[in-house]
Amino acid sequence: MLARGKDIIMRKKIVGIIGGHDCSKEVEHLAQKLGKKLNKVVDILVCGGLSGVMRAVCKGFKTNNNITLGIIPSYDKKSANNFIDIVIPTGLGLARNVLVVKSADFVIALPGESGTLSEIAYCLQFSIPVVSLNSWDIPGVIKAGTIDEAIDTAKTILKRS
Repeated sequence: MLARGKDIIMRKKIVGIIGGHDCSKEVEHLAQKLGKKLNKVVDILVCGGLSGVMRAVCKGFKTNNNITLGIIPSYDKKSANNFIDIVIPTGLGLARNVLVVKSADFVIALPGESGTLSEIAYCLQFSIPVVSLNSWDIPGVIKAGTIDEAIDTAKTILKRS
């Protein structure tokens, strides 16, 4: 919330979702269910905008017509998944990961490889709360064993902000 004179501006709440561009059917299902539950908690979802976890979570999030933002590594807007509303083509490759996490109020990490790990590291570097849902187990990262635990943690984080 920002105060400008007598006006109060309420900022939209943004969750960042990170995870692999390749994922199993089990992780894809988890991501889609997470998206469906998150769409009642936050206004905007930001991610890397591609396939795998990113596509699945956006698909779930869109069930409530919420806004999805994809910060993609290439300049080609067409490479974004079809559940992305706003495509930001960066041409930055993996360096765009810092933009994904810095855009979010908090981040939820799903299973992924080194790209996901780099995004978690950026969260820790910039003191952005990051929840691991079956992802990397790293000191400073909040662990959640279920989607409901991740959602409860998200609500707690948002109350503090």
